[in-house]
Amino acid sequence: MSVAFKDELLSPSTRPPRRRRVRDSQPGLFGIRTWKKTRLVTACIFGAISVFPLLYMISLSFQPTGDILTSHPVLVPTRPTVINYVQAWSENSFGRYFLNSMEVALGTVLITVVVSSLAAFAFARYSFRFKEIIFYAFLAALAVPSVELIIPQYLLVLKLHLTDSLFGLILIYASENLPFSIFLLRGFFEAVPKELEESFRLDGARTLRVLTRLIAPLSIPALAVVAMFTFNFAWEEFVIALTLINSPTHRTLPIALNFFIGEHTTQWGPLFAASVIATIPSLVVFLISQRSFQRGVSLGGIR
Repeated sequence: MSVAFKDELLSPSTRPPRRRRVRDSQPGLFGIRTWKKTRLVTACIFGAISVFPLLYMISLSFQPTGDILTSHPVLVPTRPTVINYVQAWSENSFGRYFLNSMEVALGTVLITVVVSSLAAFAFARYSFRFKEIIFYAFLAALAVPSVELIIPQYLLVLKLHLTDSLFGLILIYASENLPFSIFLLRGFFEAVPKELEESFRLDGARTLRVLTRLIAPLSIPALAVVAMFTFNFAWEEFVIALTLINSPTHRTLPIALNFFIGEHTTQWGPLFAASVIATIPSLVVFLISQRSFQRGVSLGGIR
């Protein structure tokens, strides 16, 4: 049979109609025909549920105390005011505590990223005795609740004479984040082809240069994930800071938020305003590292 005759037999008029996918023709939720639209609507609903508490907190931060305590709360302030933000920043040394938290968070990110990168590079590229045992010992630390480590951490900081200091708090926070960071970075470092490293070493590059010029640039998504999680942990942590810090000049922002809650009365307006201010740095860090974070999470899941 010739090719032209085959094409004539299989012309659009004689070809059997293609079967439509059953999945697209089935009705989804809310009367929508396609499952793709159903997933979109479901994601929008869950997104609105997640964002609503933040929007309501922002709304309450612009309302006078009398409107906050009313029996009929509103989402849009009828009498918006910024006096809550003025009081939140000026009272209880809030500005000082904000700077303390920023110093602790940035210092924790710096130490965690540097130490975890060096450790992950050693686990990924070198062979030494008890390598896997040491690595799984780090992973075992993830199973221990941080609350149970407060007493040993306090005794350690006391021996090092770092109690009531921001540097001691930075060291404790860094140690809390190292196991997860090493675990994440090791997978990324192992995925970098060894041929690239060998070519670098043939050009005379040493280990530190290989890490900083080759491995780290190719692992920016993983480093962004580590930095973001570490910053949020150090920025929001309350129990350890309350235990190790006694001096008012060294207290962090979560402790400052606690001062707005009194034994008999609570300053609701300044409290919500201070909470909004405390949320801004975490939101900024997430927006800056959003693209790298999404790429790092997807690549980490594939590996």
